[in-house]
Amino acid sequence: MRLRALLDNEALGLRLLGGEDELDRTVRGVMTTDLRDPSRYLSGGELVLTGLAWRRDASDSEPFVRIMAGAGVAGLAAGEAELGAVPDDLVEACLRHRLPLFAVHETVAFATITEYVVRQVSGERAGDLAAVVDRHRRLMTSGPAGGGPEVVLDLLTSDLDLRAWVLSPTGRQIAGAGEPLSAPVGAALAGQHLAATRTGRRGPHRAQADGTTYSLFPIHSGRGPVPGAFRDVRESVLCDWLLAVEADAGDWPPARLDLLQGVTQLIAVERDRRDAARTVRRRLAQEILELVQAGAAPAEISARLRVAAPVLLPGLDTAPHWQVVVARVEWDPQGADAAAEAEAGRAAQALLEEILVDPAVTGPDSADRIAVAHSGGEAVALVPLPGVGPAPASAASGVPDGPGEGTASARSKGPGSRQDAVGTSVASGSAGQDTDASRGPEGTAATAAGARDTALHADVLLAAVRAPLSAGLADDGRLTLGVSAAVHSAEGLRGALEEARHARRVAAARPGRVCAAGHHELASHVLLLPFVPDDVRRAFTARLLDPLREYDRRHRAELIETLEAFLDCDGSWTRCAARLHLHVNTLRYRVGRIEQLTGRDLSRLEDKLDFFLALRMS
Repeated sequence: MRLRALLDNEALGLRLLGGEDELDRTVRGVMTTDLRDPSRYLSGGELVLTGLAWRRDASDSEPFVRIMAGAGVAGLAAGEAELGAVPDDLVEACLRHRLPLFAVHETVAFATITEYVVRQVSGERAGDLAAVVDRHRRLMTSGPAGGGPEVVLDLLTSDLDLRAWVLSPTGRQIAGAGEPLSAPVGAALAGQHLAATRTGRRGPHRAQADGTTYSLFPIHSGRGPVPGAFRDVRESVLCDWLLAVEADAGDWPPARLDLLQGVTQLIAVERDRRDAARTVRRRLAQEILELVQAGAAPAEISARLRVAAPVLLPGLDTAPHWQVVVARVEWDPQGADAAAEAEAGRAAQALLEEILVDPAVTGPDSADRIAVAHSGGEAVALVPLPGVGPAPASAASGVPDGPGEGTASARSKGPGSRQDAVGTSVASGSAGQDTDASRGPEGTAATAAGARDTALHADVLLAAVRAPLSAGLADDGRLTLGVSAAVHSAEGLRGALEEARHARRVAAARPGRVCAAGHHELASHVLLLPFVPDDVRRAFTARLLDPLREYDRRHRAELIETLEAFLDCDGSWTRCAARLHLHVNTLRYRVGRIEQLTGRDLSRLEDKLDFFLALRMS
């Protein structure tokens, strides 16, 4: 289609602000963005829609327009909802670069323009396929005729015989037509998509999973968690959805590829709508986090929780137990400026929201009860645990006991149910749970046990997402996560936050791209190891273990393996020999060789402890 066709459609309500001589340019697609530099997502010929959230002052217009012109876009359409009239500096910059500029009235949704362009472009290129794109209009409608991403996927199946699914960056199914993908296949496809994107390859990406070929199309959100977020593709790739199609797109004609690209743009609008709906929950979580970090009085935090309860905890009528989860995304090299920290914090926020979703629940709204704040480069989630029974009515309670709040069972599909699905619970035993003793007659041990049974466990949170996220983090990123114990009142939230941060630091000391630690690990030697300087670690482990490693290398004697097994068996000769399938005399010979090479005595507690710590630190 030509640019001038946009002015012929009165329903779009576009006003031309400059570039009248360029209206015969061909439009090949449409993209919505508020990124300061979206060039990596542009291939030329697009109509770019922007809400101007990237513009902080007049000096920002020139570089933005220069990037647009350099990418070969057909034209720019600026919304008036953010700043009112389109700024003069943007108009002048577009005139200098001969880039046609349209003003979009605040009453016109970008989705309306997107649908029109996709219909026109697909109609001119694809002929009979245009009917499919035209029917996708229902995706953006409200009321009974709508239906979200499932509608467009159903049409792909019925009209083009293509089975397709929308997946999150962890592989969780958000929407699908027909039979759902299995969790392992979803995770495998997400991992391959993230790995391909990190190498800079453009989609669609060809992938194999469970003997089937898929084509993976990125679904780029124009907004990110907040308008203008993510300057770095490393952060954005961890937050974008993808469209997995059960077909090999390598031999598709251009018309069909264009159609699928249009479908991803329509689904991106749904993604942006969902992110906008989360804004209030994020803001409330941010306010509560700031109160907790500032050491506000428990009564003040409780009052804020009561005000936020209808949004953060819909349908919960009892004072819940709480857990705090802290996550951080770090890159090598890590940017030192505040902007880089904020970007990393937003990426961690989006990832934590995804990680806390019950993996058994599908749909774009399955995370609607998860509120995560971020402070600097750190994301913090305050997680209510459902189904713990009645709690005492007191000023320190997080949520009132009034009858108007619904039932705790309504939270059964919240983050706590992740543990119910996998049958995992968290053992007690950290300072965060000592407050149960002060609850009075109503605060029974059964209530505390109920909280533990539904509590989040660090390893379980990451079990299903470790592989795909490791692919997205590649060789220069890390995700670390810490989980606190459950606390039953606002009074314990400050301690729970610090506990989760300590646990995250323990996780950060471990090898691997995706690591987690729970509160129960803070009561052991594990808490001390992260704070041992690296040079001390290396010297300590080298002195004890290098002689054994060198001997193993030369003689294949497996002394390190023997030492680990001997310590795991608490020094029991018979159990260790059985575990290693050795005769006891052979085991005694190996232990004697270990003592000879290191000058230590494995019958002494001090030497056993030194070996144990050296193995852990190595």
